[in-house]
Amino acid sequence: MRWSALSLDVDAARPTLPGTSDDAVVRRFDAPEALDTRFHEVRARSALNRVPAGSRMPFRWTVNPYRGCTHACVYCFARPTHTYLGFDAGRDFDREIVVKVNVPELVRAELARPSWAREHVALGTNTDPYQWVEGRYRLTRDVLAALGASRTPCSVLTKSPLVLRDLDLLAPMAADGRFSANLSVPTLDERAWRATEPRTPNPRARLEAIAALNAAGVPCGILVAPLMPGINDDPRQVEAILDAATAAGAVSVGGIALYLRGETRGVFLDWLRTARPDLVDRYEELYARSAHVPEVEQRRVAGLLHRPGGPPPSLFDEAARAARAERACPAEPPAQIALF
Repeated sequence: MRWSALSLDVDAARPTLPGTSDDAVVRRFDAPEALDTRFHEVRARSALNRVPAGSRMPFRWTVNPYRGCTHACVYCFARPTHTYLGFDAGRDFDREIVVKVNVPELVRAELARPSWAREHVALGTNTDPYQWVEGRYRLTRDVLAALGASRTPCSVLTKSPLVLRDLDLLAPMAADGRFSANLSVPTLDERAWRATEPRTPNPRARLEAIAALNAAGVPCGILVAPLMPGINDDPRQVEAILDAATAAGAVSVGGIALYLRGETRGVFLDWLRTARPDLVDRYEELYARSAHVPEVEQRRVAGLLHRPGGPPPSLFDEAARAARAERACPAEPPAQIALF
């Protein structure tokens, strides 16, 4: 396997993780970005995940090559999913990364089924498919190659300019209208960035990637998400991102207020008590009754993101509006799906 030469020490076998077929091999890498991080190589049983119709998302299928994320964003909505694997949602989410080494072969097999209808497949809806470890395993690239070969439309949401590595795959897919990208840039303020997303690529590098993708004919939008009251929601901060998005040729702008579900709430509030104790009371009031901010706050946030003559709203905005309408008048239990 191509990653074997890149790993330094194999710790031991770990008991089988849920959803996998055998014991995990645990590896470490001798790189500054991976210190104190363990990578659990597992063989997954399936790759394509069906999104419940009730989610109102603009896609029906997802693929997640990795579980956990070295970006270590304090607000990450996906943190509770790590508890399903027997890990905690705090430090384990950042430092115990599950690598589904057989995802490309599973995707190829599942796309080859006669029943496959070439519905849209989204990458990056759980954890980032271009986080640091992708540079070693290249699973996302192989998944995209499989999607391209089967002529399946797809999209990527990421915080990493590593997506530019795969332009040779993405540009032909985009030329046929089968690929689009979104990069998440919640803030350009260095203090807010380093405090809330301590191990992510520089936001300016993400804007450069947006410009490069669009220049290469790959439609790329920007997601200003999440917007966190008192941290990155100053109108002047958001205006600076919108200016940069326009300059980069972003095809759309979307965003949503911070979503605090399950264990993410505890992780975020613990961080807040240390980093921004002045905001603790405000957040406890905002999120007292729901994982979402009140409707009036949602409308305020939405008003920050769009202006006449700027990029149009993204499909994610439409999905967020539909989800709010569903909560106001639910026809069925809401799906446990989120975007950021």
